[in-house]
Amino acid sequence: MLSRIRRARRAAPLPAIGHSVFVPRDLLAEALAGMLQRPARSALTMLGTVLGVGAFVAVLGLTATASSQIDARFNVLSATEVTVEDIAREQDKFAGAAFPDDASERVERLNGVRHAGVLWTVKPRRSAAELVVTAAPVGDTAGESLSVVAAAPGALRAAEPRLSQGRLYDDFHAGARQRVTVIGSGIAARLGITTLETKPAIFIGGQPFTVTGIVDDVRRQPEVLLSVLVPQTTAVEIWGRPAEGARMLIATDLGAARQVAGEAPTALRPDHPEYLKAVAPPDPKSLRTSVTSDLEQLFLLLAGVCLVIGAVGIANTTLVAVLERTGEIGLRRALGAQRRHVTAQFLAESGTLGAFGGLIGTAIGTLTVLIVALVRDWTPVMHPVTLATAPLIGLATGLVAGIYPARRASRVQPAEALRG
Repeated sequence: MLSRIRRARRAAPLPAIGHSVFVPRDLLAEALAGMLQRPARSALTMLGTVLGVGAFVAVLGLTATASSQIDARFNVLSATEVTVEDIAREQDKFAGAAFPDDASERVERLNGVRHAGVLWTVKPRRSAAELVVTAAPVGDTAGESLSVVAAAPGALRAAEPRLSQGRLYDDFHAGARQRVTVIGSGIAARLGITTLETKPAIFIGGQPFTVTGIVDDVRRQPEVLLSVLVPQTTAVEIWGRPAEGARMLIATDLGAARQVAGEAPTALRPDHPEYLKAVAPPDPKSLRTSVTSDLEQLFLLLAGVCLVIGAVGIANTTLVAVLERTGEIGLRRALGAQRRHVTAQFLAESGTLGAFGGLIGTAIGTLTVLIVALVRDWTPVMHPVTLATAPLIGLATGLVAGIYPARRASRVQPAEALRG
């Protein structure tokens, strides 16, 4: 009897067992279910990717937007400024001042020059008391040491000051060696000068100077706002010629700066042009490229750090999920799921987290660029490649972060998982 039963079992065919399959639709459904099961944890896990991708989009968008603004501002201000420095002592220690008395007139005759003039910081001859500034009769100050700058009228005009009261001294004041001065609004407040209607005067080392104007702002040489400006001829008469440190400020027409820089030393000192060093503005394209490169490198580094933090967060969270779901993994394996199915499931979850983080980060970064451009009155510039690449970076970050947890999940043995 038993032998017949054994023969019947041997003769009966075994039921066919099909291969376990895991279609992409089920894979995506499992990944979404895993995310929605713990929404708070999923949101926190995505935060790093959101910050990283958002920083990436904002950096590239703001850099592209700002580069056009940098170019425009450079053209209208920096590209029209040339400075000429006195380096005569470096060439010949016995040489005197390199700038001639008619330096402004010589340079202003060059094509493309709008304003030009020499300026220098006055040094006391014997003691610092020679430059102590007091205000009388409007001020009640004991006096303080301020920077006194001798500036030709052309240099004053080249600095493009904005007057709040009064006027600038001009060539007539300089030719007559009048004792007049122009001061910044900060110095005026410190000296107690609030209005020019009372014809206030200040004393520099006991020498009276009439205040002709108060300056609110300057477009070039902002340090003059902290100085007391007097005509260069008056300064020479009282304190003598500068031993060193004199320089010429030149404002040019747009596009003429480099040409003027090449001609100015010869126009000033045809006998010794090497006594003068002209500093021309850098090439606008190279400056824009340099500034853009610096911004991109700096902020992309920050975006990279955010992405690394996000990847670590996704990896850590996914690894914890693997440990918590060991029983589920074991049950799946016992029902026929293969290792590659488990690997695909956890990679899909981490990749989905990264993709959602990338999409949200792209939206936040784009919104940041729009807000900054709106506030600064700029035209926003966003490259389509940036918008298309950013979500893929988030997806790649999630997939990379999920490799180790997914491999660990695939190694879970069904019997051990169900036993534990």
